[in-house]
Formats: sequence, structure tokens, C-alpha cells
Amino acid sequence: MKTIYEDLKYLEDHVEDKEAKRVVKDLVKRFQLLRTKSGLSQLLKKKKLAKIVRNVEYEQELEALQVELIKLQNWVYDNKKRVMIIFEGRDAAGKGGAIKRFIQYLNPRKFRVAALPKPTEVETGQFYFQRYFKHLPDPGEIVFFDRSWYNRAIVEPVYGFCTEEQYEKFMMEVPEIEHALVDDGIILIKFWFSISKETQQKRFKERMSNPLKHWKLSPVDQKAQEMWDKITYYKEEMFSRTHTGYAPWIIVDSNDKKSARLESIRYVLSQIPYEGREDAKINLHHDPEIVERYHRRTHQEKG
Repeated sequence: MKTIYEDLKYLEDHVEDKEAKRVVKDLVKRFQLLRTKSGLSQLLKKKKLAKIVRNVEYEQELEALQVELIKLQNWVYDNKKRVMIIFEGRDAAGKGGAIKRFIQYLNPRKFRVAALPKPTEVETGQFYFQRYFKHLPDPGEIVFFDRSWYNRAIVEPVYGFCTEEQYEKFMMEVPEIEHALVDDGIILIKFWFSISKETQQKRFKERMSNPLKHWKLSPVDQKAQEMWDKITYYKEEMFSRTHTGYAPWIIVDSNDKKSARLESIRYVLSQIPYEGREDAKINLHHDPEIVERYHRRTHQEKG
């Protein structure tokens, strides 16, 4: 008795019509995806076939990119490079989920995630950048900042956590600080994960209905929708005043989390000349429709 795979192979070998060949080839690819561990697991959960195929393709692509991230990390370590990647964006934009995929298979001894809590009373009285400087990458290390000193550019002025004078002082100092870091040899990448107001609202509702995600909701999150326009104003100010040639803002359309994860990883891989990059078995050119460099004259509000 023939299996469905043998039947498909027969069709693939004997069908002559070009369109029919394309359809059969696509069917073969889909069934191969279903035969994977992830595909079978999702099939048993009665998920729709098209969704299963998309999920498995995403997982396979992500894994291939993560292989390249390991090669990049080894190059950074062997060459004593210092890499600093900043993840900024509105609440629920997917920053944490993206970082999780970046670090999933990396050597934990060679990277750190910096997600600083609310400043202490002592830190409040320090030079603003001081507590962040403690987390700058050492030689051979990558540091992922889940939010950064750019809290003072948006969150703090929007919610009244800093004075106008403190805000202006920060905005004048940060380009010089970043210039000094880059000039000292740090590889700095600044991501802004961009979402629409509708997407943010949808994700907040998901968090409220999922007991495993309740911890993600904070009092600040709950005000994010009503403060949308004010956050937009400060975001645009931040882009305009802190986007530089040596430390540009990279905008990631994060309305689709999976695409945002794949393309942000691809962007980092394309920016760092690690050994073995030319041997990659996956495309390392990011999609400009999802990841783009901020341009003052052409930037359009996405989130």
C-alpha cells in the first residue's frame, strides 16, 4: 500500500503541466513540514493546516538565524568586541519576546540582559547615566538592554517622573555620550519596536485574560492607551534629536511579532562582520518593509 508521500512523489515525477507541478511541489513541501516534531504536535492540537505550515516555517527560519547568532557571539568573544543592543518601544511592542529569541541558544557566560528596575533613592541623586554605565559590555560580551537610558526621553517626561530641565539636559547629553561609546569601540544598535494603537490594545486585552501574563501589566501599561498621543510627541522628539550617523534609530514594525523577531535578528547579523557569515545557509538581508533606518523627512508614524 502506497503512502501519501509516495503518491506525491509519483505526481511530482509525472505531472507535466507547469501550474500543476508548482501545486504538487508546494504540497510536498507542506507535508514535509507536517512531518516535523513541531508540525505533528500542532496537528494533534487540531490547528489549521496553513497556520501549522507558517509556524513550522517560522521555527525553522528562526533556528537557522540563531545558528548564525552563535557564530556572531563566538566572533565577538574571540575578538574582544563589545556589542550593545538597545530595545525600545511602546508597552506590549514585543521587546522582551524578541530578546528572548536572540539569547535562546547563546552562551550565557558571554552575554547579559540589562532590564533595570525603578531607580533607588541613591541612584536618583547620581549622574543620570551612571547606573546604566555599570551594565556596558565588557570585552568579548554582548549586552541586550530591555529599555535603556531612553526612559528619560519618553516614559519619564510623559508620566512626570522627571523635570523639564532634567529632560532637556538628557536630550543634549545623550548624542555626546553615544558618540563617546562608539568612538571607544562599542558596537551600538538602537531598535525601536513600533506597533499600532489597535495592536497595543489587543495585546493588553490578551494579557488581562491570560493569568500567565498578568505580571506584564503595570500601572504605566494601563495608561498607555490614553497617553498614546503624548508618547507619540516625545517619541518623535527623541528620533529627531538623538538619531545620528554613528548611532541611528532602527525602526522595527512589530505588529507581527514573528516577523519582527526574524528581521531584527537578521539586521544585527547583517551589521556585524563575524567570521563565517558568508557561509550562512539562510538569507541575512533584512526586509526593508519591516526594518528600516529612521529618516527625518520620510518617517511615517507607525507606533
